[in-house]
Amino acid sequence: MPKAAAKPPKLARPVVLVGMMGAGKTAVGTQLARLLRVAFIDSDAEIERAANRSIAEIFARDGEAFFRARESEVLARLLAGPPAILSTGGGAFMSEHNRALIAGQGVSVWLKADIDLLWQRVRTKTTRPLLRTADPLGTLTALLAAREPIYGLAQVVVEAEAGLSVDRMARKVQAALKATPGVFAGQGG
Repeated sequence: MPKAAAKPPKLARPVVLVGMMGAGKTAVGTQLARLLRVAFIDSDAEIERAANRSIAEIFARDGEAFFRARESEVLARLLAGPPAILSTGGGAFMSEHNRALIAGQGVSVWLKADIDLLWQRVRTKTTRPLLRTADPLGTLTALLAAREPIYGLAQVVVEAEAGLSVDRMARKVQAALKATPGVFAGQGG
C-alpha cells in the first residue's frame, strides 16, 4: 500500500505575498496554498468581486485613492479570516496602514524579482493599469525603484529566479516560512 504524503504543518497566521506585478504572487501563491493545504485568496480578485468591475475599471472610474481605500478594507477582512495564502496587488504594501495590519495578523513575504524578469512577465499584459503609459518599461523600472525599499520591510524575502518553476519557487517560499518563527502552529514566535 502506498505511503500517504506527510501532512504539512498547520499554518498559524495568514501569509501575505507582496511584490511587484509579475513577481509571481498569484501563481506561486496558488501552488504554496496547495502545498500547505490552505485556501489561496487573491485580494485583487476579492476587490473586483465586491465592486463588480475590474481593477482597471475601478482605477479609470474612481481613481487610485478610491481603489487603495477598498484594498485596505478587503485586506483587513481577509487577514481576520482563517490562515490562508493571500496575494496582494503590487501597491498594497506601500501603505503603512496595510503593513501594520499584515505585521499584526500575518506574515509578509516579498517575492523579489529583478526588472528583467518582471518585464519579461508583464510586457504583453493589458490588464496592468499602472503600465498604460507611453513608456511601460520606464514606468515599471521607476515603480520598482520606488517600491523596493518598502518591499524590503517584509518579514520574509524570497528571491525569484528566471527559469525556476512555479512549484520550485513555492517550495522555496515554504522553506523560508518554516525558518520563520510563529508562522506554523507549534513553532516559536
